Amino acid sequence: MQENSLSFYKILPNGLKIVHRTSRSEVAYVGISVGAGTRDEDSRLNGLAHYVEHCVFKGCRTAFGHELSARQIINRIEGIGGEINAYTTKEETTFYAATPVEHYRQTLQLIADMVLRPTFPKKETDKELGVILDEIESYEDSPSELIYDDFESLVFSGHPLAQPILGKRKTLKTISSTATHPLSWIENHFTPDRMVVFTQGNMSFESVCRQVEHIFAETEVHSSGGKRLAPDTYVPQQATFKRHTHQIHVMVGGRAYQLGHDRQLGMYLLNNILGGGSLNSRLNLSLREQKGLVYTVESQYVPLSDTGYWSVYFATEEHNMEQCMELVKAELRRLREDKLTTLQLQRALTQLHGQMAISAENQEGNVLAMGKQMLYFGTAPTWQETFRKVADTSADILQEIANDLLSENTLCTLIYA
Repeated sequence: MQENSLSFYKILPNGLKIVHRTSRSEVAYVGISVGAGTRDEDSRLNGLAHYVEHCVFKGCRTAFGHELSARQIINRIEGIGGEINAYTTKEETTFYAATPVEHYRQTLQLIADMVLRPTFPKKETDKELGVILDEIESYEDSPSELIYDDFESLVFSGHPLAQPILGKRKTLKTISSTATHPLSWIENHFTPDRMVVFTQGNMSFESVCRQVEHIFAETEVHSSGGKRLAPDTYVPQQATFKRHTHQIHVMVGGRAYQLGHDRQLGMYLLNNILGGGSLNSRLNLSLREQKGLVYTVESQYVPLSDTGYWSVYFATEEHNMEQCMELVKAELRRLREDKLTTLQLQRALTQLHGQMAISAENQEGNVLAMGKQMLYFGTAPTWQETFRKVADTSADILQEIANDLLSENTLCTLIYA
């Protein structure tokens, strides 16, 4: 058992990880994150992880053998004033809830029942399939969201990471035809050695561990779903899709560092300077404030377990697209060629420090990040500890990162025309 600031960690003999952060709040956050997502699907069953995320809410069996309906699951959380949610990514499936602290035990037990013993009642899952298909249609009606999926398909072409999280209509109908596919996938991937139980609240770590050990007492490690294959050698690609949108939507970018890379945090800082969501980012100042060419321009960096990617997104009028592209490339070139001055670096660090401090006020975001950190690293540093590592990044290192990742000849380009 280890202690780090207000965070506590433990790994059970079956490989299950536990992380708890104490707080004085009367609200407890509890959840289970599983290191299995879209990249772990057979392409013929694309969308399976997301389907499982939705459908475990439709029915489960308790540890005592009682069956719970969808309504009973909801009422067990909503009836005590709590909130329950879930999400799927390319690499994780996560279930979590916020609840009054006195109810954290039964809330954690319920989430575990859903994850470990779902029943997939056909009548309910058929209705949920319709919900998922509606979600796909809604997504396809939003080019500013859909373009991120299509861009990942370019960057990771030919690899399971290229598959969309929501899946496809054809594959989803195959998945939903029987409970065999989701139950088999859960058996292979929802194993304790790929799970983290994360909690936060005004309860003791010893109490949390006793509860987790009780819940998972008879859960054993068995053969999991196989080793993940890292993406192949990166080959930049360009594509133009006809989407009949009012504006031209554009993404450029490429591969980047994986989680845990010694330059991951440096890339995080560099992305924040380039276009990380603030109005004084270089891209926003250049394309919006100075030229008035776009409403939104942003960059992002997404590290994954064994790879990663970065991207720049903007939408503009067709006649402005080339000028916008040149301005984006000019900002990439500036980062490659012009090393940040001491003052510029200090300002960037000061800004990031403030952003991280404000972000840390979001308790739900904190606990989800804590679970993910524990899943991949077996530890969950505070934002202050993470910032101290970012602050060690020099201007020389930032320029090396820019030359390593932001070269024009490594750019993928996707255009919605």
